[in-house]
Amino acid sequence: MSKLSLCLWFDGQAEAAAHFYTSLLPNSRIDTILPYGADAPPALVGTVMLVSFTLMGQSYGALNGGPHYKLTPAASLMVHCADQAEVDRLWTALLADGGAAMQCGWLTDKFGVSWQIVPEMLLQLLQDPDAAKVRRVTAAMMQMVKLEITPLEAAAAATH
Repeated sequence: MSKLSLCLWFDGQAEAAAHFYTSLLPNSRIDTILPYGADAPPALVGTVMLVSFTLMGQSYGALNGGPHYKLTPAASLMVHCADQAEVDRLWTALLADGGAAMQCGWLTDKFGVSWQIVPEMLLQLLQDPDAAKVRRVTAAMMQMVKLEITPLEAAAAATH
């Protein structure tokens, strides 16, 4: 178990969110579900307080902490996708039932968690030593909502 993990704050939806995320990503599972104990306010006793779960081998927590804090796009989970099929599958699943798409491969899911769904090849193209290629790829990416590999590759290959 890693000594470092991210804990996401929810208002009553921690368990549902953890089950949803672990159903989408390989090497993922629910590790523990801890209820609020007798010391909690009476309305919370026995309800889910914390879900510890693993996504793609990385530990996370989901806390039902109440309405005090809201998740924002200031922090997002980035998934590096092997191909367009994986981008499309995750994009569609995470937007289902009330998610919202943002620019450049970002989205917010139905629970309010922000994600970046990024093809691995984009990260490689953005590190290319050819500065003109990087500018073309960046310009193409900035025009996209969901990232599309074919137009990104075309921008990289362009010779203008």
